[in-house]
Amino acid sequence: MAGHSQFKNIMHRKGAQDAKRSKIFNKLAREITVATKSGLPDPAMNPRLRAAIQAARAQNMPKDRIDRAIKQGTPGGGDDSVYEEVRYEGYGPGGVALIIEALTDNRNRTAGEVRSAFTKFGGTLGETNSVSFMFNRVGQVAYPASAASADDMLEAAIEAGADDVQSDENGHSVLTATDSLGEVRDALEAKFGPPESAKLTWIPLNTVPVTAEDSAQSLMKLLDFLDDNDDVQTVLGNFDIPQDLMDKLGG
Repeated sequence: MAGHSQFKNIMHRKGAQDAKRSKIFNKLAREITVATKSGLPDPAMNPRLRAAIQAARAQNMPKDRIDRAIKQGTPGGGDDSVYEEVRYEGYGPGGVALIIEALTDNRNRTAGEVRSAFTKFGGTLGETNSVSFMFNRVGQVAYPASAASADDMLEAAIEAGADDVQSDENGHSVLTATDSLGEVRDALEAKFGPPESAKLTWIPLNTVPVTAEDSAQSLMKLLDFLDDNDDVQTVLGNFDIPQDLMDKLGG
């Protein structure tokens, strides 16, 4: 089994500060609205909506905000925007590969803003599939460490048909084939309750060490800048910054 520690800073963390909470809620609400539009407004019949609601609850998003986002996604609910799922790929400072996933109602605006961010912080925006070959597309089901012991989670995940489990003091990350995500999520939920999240994500085949302080600092600024964009839903990369350097940068 692969160790979880090597992925500790691959998926960019979202700050818990109050200043960022509003933006996090906005992103979650947009995903809930789009998920509702893509199927039925009943999470029991709409796996994407169910996952979006679980992610919102994991961030302590108020119930009325969740309900309002669902309502906006129903016909006549007030949100007539047409959102597209767009993926951007490129290289950031230190030569790390980055994948940015967005939900946008204006591709030209979002593409321009993402390109500007890469240019501003010393990166290069590439074409689609320019870096995704360095990653595996997988399903990921996340649970807090308190949900189960590492052994119990591993046993349940194997029985459910998962491919890998990475457990540490921060929680459990269960990895599955993309077409097995729903089945594995449902089996684990029946045993441990709702997960913190259940989604498709990107896991790098190899990581790129970033040890130079200037490169690490520029990379963190780029990630924060992208994270602040309302259209950007997730930012992932194959970087590995030593913990002492992260501490020095305030990460």
